[in-house]
Amino acid sequence: MKKTIEEHAQRFSESAGSYDDEQDSPEYLACADLVVEHAAPGSDDVVLDLGTGTGAIALALAPRAKRVIGRDISEGMLERAREKATEAGIDNVEFGVGRFRDPDYGGPATVVTSNFAMHHLSDAEKREAVAVVANLNPERFVLGDVMFFGSPDPTEPFYDPDVDDPATVGTLVDALTDEGFVLTAVERVHDQVGVLVAERFGDASERVRVAREQVGVASDSAAEDTEDQS
Repeated sequence: MKKTIEEHAQRFSESAGSYDDEQDSPEYLACADLVVEHAAPGSDDVVLDLGTGTGAIALALAPRAKRVIGRDISEGMLERAREKATEAGIDNVEFGVGRFRDPDYGGPATVVTSNFAMHHLSDAEKREAVAVVANLNPERFVLGDVMFFGSPDPTEPFYDPDVDDPATVGTLVDALTDEGFVLTAVERVHDQVGVLVAERFGDASERVRVAREQVGVASDSAAEDTEDQS
C-alpha cells in the first residue's frame, strides 16, 4: 500500500461530496454495470460490498437482495452513502467502517462485491483480502477494479501511480484460485480495467475434485491436439 489507510480515508472523505460526479469515465461506468450484472443477488441473498464508497454498487443491488452491507474506510464516503439511501427510501442497507482485511462483519454473505477499491492494496495485501473473503464462504465474489491485462502504458495510465497499486489479472486469478474460487467470467473493459467473477461451492473436497477435473479436461484436450498434429 503506497499510502496508509488513514491517508486514503482522509483523501476520500475530502472528495466524498463530488466523488459521484467525478466517476464519469466510460470505463468506470461499464465496470460498475458489469459488477451489478454479475452479482445478480436474489431475494434471499445477503451482499457484502467492500470498499463501498458512496454506495453506488450497494444501492444498485439493494432492491434485489435481502440485505446489503457496505464497508469502507472513509467516514465521509459512508455518510454520503447513508444520505443517498435515505433519499432513495432504501432501508435494507447498512453502511459502516471496515477494511478489506478486517471488514468488521461476522454475519452471512452469499455474495461479495467490490468495485474500484482493491487496487489500493499491495499484491500481498490483496491475497490477504481474498483470504478474508473466502473465509466468509460466499457463493460468488465479483471484483471490478483497475487491473493489468498486459503491460500498462506508462504514458497513459488509467490509475494514479502515486496512490494506486494495481495487480495483473494473473496475480488476482492466482489469489482467487488459491483460496478455492473457480473463475466463471473475466470481463475486459480496458487494458487496465476489468471484472473477475469467482464462485465457491460445496465443501473443500468438492472444490478440489472439480479443480482436478478441470485440469484433467485441459490435459486431455492438449493430448488430443498433440495427436491431431502427429
